[in-house]
Amino acid sequence: MSELHLMVTITNRARFPEFIELYRSHGLEVNLIALGYGTARSDVLGVLGLDKSEKAVCFSFVTAETWRKVKRDLEGKIYIDVPDTGIAFIVPMSSIGGRRELAYLTDGQEFTKGDETVLKDTVNELLVVISNQGYNDVVMDAAREAGAAGGTVIHAKGTGSHRAERFLGISLASEKDVVFIVTKTSRKNAIMRSIMDKAGMETDAKSIVFSLPVTDTAGLRLLEAEEA
Repeated sequence: MSELHLMVTITNRARFPEFIELYRSHGLEVNLIALGYGTARSDVLGVLGLDKSEKAVCFSFVTAETWRKVKRDLEGKIYIDVPDTGIAFIVPMSSIGGRRELAYLTDGQEFTKGDETVLKDTVNELLVVISNQGYNDVVMDAAREAGAAGGTVIHAKGTGSHRAERFLGISLASEKDVVFIVTKTSRKNAIMRSIMDKAGMETDAKSIVFSLPVTDTAGLRLLEAEEA
């Protein structure tokens, strides 16, 4: 049985191609790329001799074994431990909506599906929905019908879309909306099912949805009161 993780990489945009090349050498073709910038204060940047840096953020999907190999090369080839190079970390994934979607996200890696990841006393989950750009309203309408309160949208560019035809039987646009929804674990399956039914691969939205365990929260007291 394999464990699947969401790997998040943050680095300066100028160095980002090095990371993508390394990931592809490990068979990681399916990635989401978004742009951002560092938030260090100007006086801190001055002391460090740095400019306000533009960042690239990459979301990838890795098994525990792939992560061990990628981490080794991040440290040994890109020297990620050198300051201002970047950071990479992984978060365990608890479930993915659909077998075809799972095969697509894990293509190129050794993966044996096991039980869903469950962390003890995890009351909330983060649902992540990747859809074609412009369909976030469709995704949120479906999520709200199943009890979701709201979500946050970022725009990203997908890679590895050429593999989608092999696994999903469709062509995927590279421009993506990524919707983040925090919800009660008890509502997770219903929300994921609603999104898959109304905004999934059989629709124009072409959404993939997966969940990540949330170990603690702040700011959700109104939702907690509704559950009481």
